[in-house]
Amino acid sequence: MKHDLTISGVITHDELRATAASIARLQLPNGMIPWFDGGHCDPWNHVETAMALDTMGLHHEARHAYEWLADTQRDDGAWHNYYLSDGNIEDAKLDTNVCAYVAAGLWHHWLCTGDLATVKNLWPVVSSALEWVLAHRRADGTVLWAREADDTPWDYALLTGSSSIRHALRCGAMLAALVDDHPDHLLRAADAIDRVVRTNLAAFEPKDRWAMDWYYPVMTGTMEGAQAKDRLASLWNTFAMDGLGIRCVSDEPWVTAAETAECSLAHSALGDIDTAVKLLTWTRPHRCDDGSYLTGIVYPDRIAFPADERTAYTGAAIILAADAITGASPGSRLFRHGFLDR
Repeated sequence: MKHDLTISGVITHDELRATAASIARLQLPNGMIPWFDGGHCDPWNHVETAMALDTMGLHHEARHAYEWLADTQRDDGAWHNYYLSDGNIEDAKLDTNVCAYVAAGLWHHWLCTGDLATVKNLWPVVSSALEWVLAHRRADGTVLWAREADDTPWDYALLTGSSSIRHALRCGAMLAALVDDHPDHLLRAADAIDRVVRTNLAAFEPKDRWAMDWYYPVMTGTMEGAQAKDRLASLWNTFAMDGLGIRCVSDEPWVTAAETAECSLAHSALGDIDTAVKLLTWTRPHRCDDGSYLTGIVYPDRIAFPADERTAYTGAAIILAADAITGASPGSRLFRHGFLDR
């Protein structure tokens, strides 16, 4: 692989290759990537791990991950929330954000590989998923969080989920244009979410306790410019534990490496590389000898929580954050503000 993701004094390319290898070792013969050995898998984090594999040049494994999604997709275009390693469904709920994210993954795969054959083969999977998601829009353009397996819809939208869906819709529009399909309705749907996020946060179910609601509107490009900078600055002291990382929730001293890496992605998206690097540096205590990452650490006692849990999606977030900082792979542009507006 020609791209070098080394960040001097923070992490080396070889270390990130070890992290990618720790993710690839978890992949099952059917392509599914569980959170950890014997653990469950959710399609959103599955896509994130596939993106990390593509970033590090493991394209065969990434394609196999997307093939698992194609093989398990429901007839209506959705996926269930959690799948077990034995193929059984652990949680039958249907989450709109979980189902949309395959669009971001396949667009990232195209950026990293130029593999048009795989894009054309999987576009029907992505298109079907996005149409299912769009069927859950409210009148204001925001998207209901989920529906039960019996088709009972939940009655509210989430800021994090709608922001991520917006990003996926724009990726879907890029894919549609690539395969000569029609992207306009996807762009209009993304624009509608942008308008609500930028002007009426009261439209979403309050989840202020969670760090993701803080930085996701910025990471996904739903908030841009001065509004995005103000958003990150306004809650920095609430969620950032200096020198340690980002709290998963505002009222507990529980730092999660995935949230810290995603917050780094948000700062990279704005062009604030210094803060992005600082945040990635703070993830080092989570790193294990085999390249995997502890999910979380509770301070001041430095207790791993959940106990000794090392999650594939955490390592994936580290890889994506390092790529965004270095600009090493073609996929590093995925979260860059303005990139999906062309």
